[in-house]
This record gives sequence, C-alpha cells and structure tokens, in this order.
Amino acid sequence: MEKRLGIYIHIPFCAGKCAYCDFYSLVGREDMIPRYQKALLTHIREASQQLQGYVIDTVYIGGGTPSFYGAGRLIELFNALKKYGRVMVDGEMTVEVNPDSISYQDMVKLRRAGFNRLSVGAQSANDGILKSIGRLHDFAQVERTVLDARRAGFENVSLDLIYGLPSQTREDWADTLSKMLALKPEHISAYGLKIEEGTALYPYKDSPFIPDDDLQADMYLFAVDMLSRYGYKQYEVSNFARRGFASKHNLKYWQMGEYMGFGAAAHSCVSGQRYSCAADMELYADNILAGRSVVDHAESVTDFERAGEYLMLGLRTTWGISEKEYYDIFPCKFDMARKILDDYVKRGWMVKNDDRWAFTPEGFLLSNVLIGEILDAQTKQRMSIVSPWKQESAEEEYQFSMFSKRPGEVQLFQGIT
Repeated sequence: MEKRLGIYIHIPFCAGKCAYCDFYSLVGREDMIPRYQKALLTHIREASQQLQGYVIDTVYIGGGTPSFYGAGRLIELFNALKKYGRVMVDGEMTVEVNPDSISYQDMVKLRRAGFNRLSVGAQSANDGILKSIGRLHDFAQVERTVLDARRAGFENVSLDLIYGLPSQTREDWADTLSKMLALKPEHISAYGLKIEEGTALYPYKDSPFIPDDDLQADMYLFAVDMLSRYGYKQYEVSNFARRGFASKHNLKYWQMGEYMGFGAAAHSCVSGQRYSCAADMELYADNILAGRSVVDHAESVTDFERAGEYLMLGLRTTWGISEKEYYDIFPCKFDMARKILDDYVKRGWMVKNDDRWAFTPEGFLLSNVLIGEILDAQTKQRMSIVSPWKQESAEEEYQFSMFSKRPGEVQLFQGIT
C-alpha cells in the first residue's frame, strides 16, 4: 500500500488586500516574486528525499492570490514537484484563482500542465458588496471565469462564498446562492464572516452594518437547506459538493492525513511530526537560499493529541466520530464524552447513526463551544486514570491544533527535466 501525501504551496502575493483578510498575504511586493520563486524551487528540491517515500495524490496552491503570481511560475512549481516527487496523474491538483487576475489563456496553460481543479474566489454576486470589501472583480467576471474554465477543460470548479458581509441581507445572500448555483460548480465553500483584529474591517466590528450572529445563523441554515436541495451534499461545516467532488486535499486535514507545506506560513504534518514555516516571506527566502532551516515551530504528535485531533476534526465533518475509532488511537474510557454526545442528540444538536455521532446544521452553529466541552471531558477522563504526579505533564500534553489511504497501483507523472 502506497503512502499518500498532500502538498500545499503558499503564494503570499496579492493585487489588493481584502477588508476581511487575515491570512499571510502582501500587496505591492512584486519585487520579491523572483526571489520567492527561487526559494520555493530550492525548498522542493531539498525535500526530494523525503518526498520519495510517498505518492503525491493532491496538490493545492493557495494564498494570497496564486493567479496573480502568474501561470508560468505555478507550472514551474508543479513541474518541480513532478521532477522531485511521485505525483499521481489522476490526483487532485488545485489552484486558487481570482476572477480579476486569471485569463482564458492562463487556464489553458494550467490545464495542459496537469492542474485539474480551480477554486474561484467569488465571495458574492452583489457588486456593491464586493467593492465594499475590497474585491477587485464584479460578478460578471465570476461568470466569465467559470465559462472560461469549462472551455479550458476544467471539470472540477469550486466557488468560495462569504455570508454575513457588510450590509448583506437575507435576500442578498439568497440571490448570491441562486446566481452561483446557476453556474453549476462542482463544489461550493460558504464561510461566515469573521472580523479579526488587524484587518480593515476590524474598526467596524460592532457596526450595525455588520450582520449579527442571529442573522448569520439564518444565512447559514438557509445555505445548508438550499444547497442540499440542489444536490450539494454538506461534508464539512462550510463545504458542500456534488457527488464525488468533495475536496480530496481538504479531506486530508479533516481525516488526519499527511501533508507537506512549502512557502512562508505553510504548515506540514508528516510522519508524526508537525511543523510550520515562519510567516515572513523575506525570512523564508533568505533562509532557504542560505541553506538554513525555515521551521519556526515543530513538535511530535502524541497518541493523546492525535485522539483529541480526531475528535475536533471529525466533528467538523458530517460523518462525525465513533467511540471505536477514538479507542483505536488512544485507549481511554469514553464514558464522559458519550454522556455529553448523547445529551447533544436529545437537544437536536447531533444525530447518532449506529456507533457514529455527527452534528446537525444547528449543532454546527455551536460546534466551537460543543467540541470544546467534549475535549474537556476526555481530558478529565484521562486525568482520572493517571497518577497524581503525572497529571501536570498530561495536562501539558493536551494541546490540539487544527492542524485515506487506498490500496492499488497508481499512475505517476514522469519526472520533468
């Protein structure tokens, strides 16, 4: 059985900074693009020995705005992965694109190079709202991008949407969903607006123009219902897909698969080790090109941490968790957690099918709090079976971060020279 690996490459460059964005991204630093590209290619080459132990079945290039970085550079990175790694021909190869920075010719080049999935940053169908949050495109450009993607041969297109945007009403959100569904994407991600400190929207956090929690909840439940009626099955809190089109790369995170990240702020989880690169583009490039480490944090993942991650990540999906799967990772009594889970079923926040618990849409709205209660219960359960002098170290071990293997032969891209 081949070990499978997902690859993530972070492109931090953007044409403009969206008002809500708190990802590591930079505007006006195009002067650094050649040096950053050189660093990424060097990093991939240096990882070649580690990559040989795996078959790469998913690649995801995110940002930032990868389409702003340029199709030629993205293809060069992909070719480096083919040269130094074992990349599956029929794997899932995704590029994030914005409608204002991608052309039909670029899409043709990306498709011919082997990319087969586009994630389009659409956000809204309301041009006024798009402008207010700093987006550089309008809805007509979204429509053109999807049409061009089909002409270029992409049969797997995802649209990213946001609800709870400034001045957005229920009617606006319903109109956005209707117009996006008319484009017939294979996948839709719908995220609730979260206003983080340091973003352009933060000073307006308590503004009456920002939809409150109740309105956001209504929008979320409306989306779950509407998307379901149009054949988009919810498989994670914010993700919906037609049959067979759930994101294989994102599933690696939810199903605790292995993935390796390249670029500033990229994260990895490989061979029981979790590590991340510094969220500093210049430091990343300088260190890589000078032969120094770019890892700013690393840790080994204990079985207890893996069990906690299983609970936290599994409960974000619609297939949920089971007591047996938890016990297979970390043999600890499940009594306290089971009692809480069964109580959530009675309250309508969860459903139980056979030996699996999963949140309902109403439960997903409260999932951050509810998952915390379940994790706390399992920690207390474990504390009750360890010696008093070991409790302190056991509690320190209780740190979780948000961060399937199939048998059979696979066909690989031939090495690119």
